[in-house]
Amino acid sequence: MSADGLRSIGELAEQAGVTVKTVRYYSDHGLLPEACRSAGGHRRYAPQAFERLRLIRSLRGLDLPLPAIRRILDRDGAPGDVDEEALEDAVAHHLRELGSQMSALRWREAALLLLRDATPDERADRLRLVGAIATPPDTTAMARFWRRWLPARLPARVTAMIIDHAVPQPPDDPTPEQVLAFARLHAFVTGNCPGDNVDECQPAVHRPEEGYRPAVLYDGLVTAYALASTHLRARRTPEPGEALNCFVDAYATSRGTGDTAAFRRVLHGQLASDPRVDHYWQQVAAIRTPCSGAAEPTPGAAHDWLTEALAADIGLSAA
Repeated sequence: MSADGLRSIGELAEQAGVTVKTVRYYSDHGLLPEACRSAGGHRRYAPQAFERLRLIRSLRGLDLPLPAIRRILDRDGAPGDVDEEALEDAVAHHLRELGSQMSALRWREAALLLLRDATPDERADRLRLVGAIATPPDTTAMARFWRRWLPARLPARVTAMIIDHAVPQPPDDPTPEQVLAFARLHAFVTGNCPGDNVDECQPAVHRPEEGYRPAVLYDGLVTAYALASTHLRARRTPEPGEALNCFVDAYATSRGTGDTAAFRRVLHGQLASDPRVDHYWQQVAAIRTPCSGAAEPTPGAAHDWLTEALAADIGLSAA
């Protein structure tokens, strides 16, 4: 150290236990200001530079990027002071990034376990399915599927509500079985509809006569599915009652007609002949099944329960 208290780059590096290259790197990036240069052009650092260098190393030890560190240190005050708001923002941002990275690692681990435990006959198919989804996966394809499946004139509010209920969020810590279910679901929603015809992708009940009010239908179905879910949790056999009445009324009111025996027979025929998305709901149930306990009933399970209740009500076999 010189008489004026300034340190050379080598002295500062030795005191901090780092290399000269490290000190030069931080200086060149504006994180560690020099006090001056010697007559020979060598860098000189004030005594406070040691505290600043130690703080920089602590922040780098948390893997914070240099621009974030610069914002944290870019303030007036003592060398060891930090901009608390900038530090809080940087930590929050870094935690979000780490969360995403850890989620990706957990999905990758579950996918590898899925392949490891597969039989030779299963492995190629599972590899194809898993390889088609991102890591961690997103739900864009599922949301797109429902926008295509639902009536075109459905209000945005109702569409958003349905998608929120119908599209499963990827588990943070998935099992291999949940990874497989998500991959199968992705393959289903990205496949072609029968004949690759949009009209054939939608149920007939979504394309009825003029005057049809889809918002009325789906508002009523939300209530009917909630009632049916209570029966499903209690493992009750599908039967006529409040849930079925609400279900049929939603269809009848949306078409401007009444709930009659004749209407119920027509409705059952339409529901029985519609394209099925049972496979979709089966995979959703697998994704949403917790490690312990049973999964909550899906809208698809509620719809099937109500359709069977309707069949029982008009005297038909549930099959």
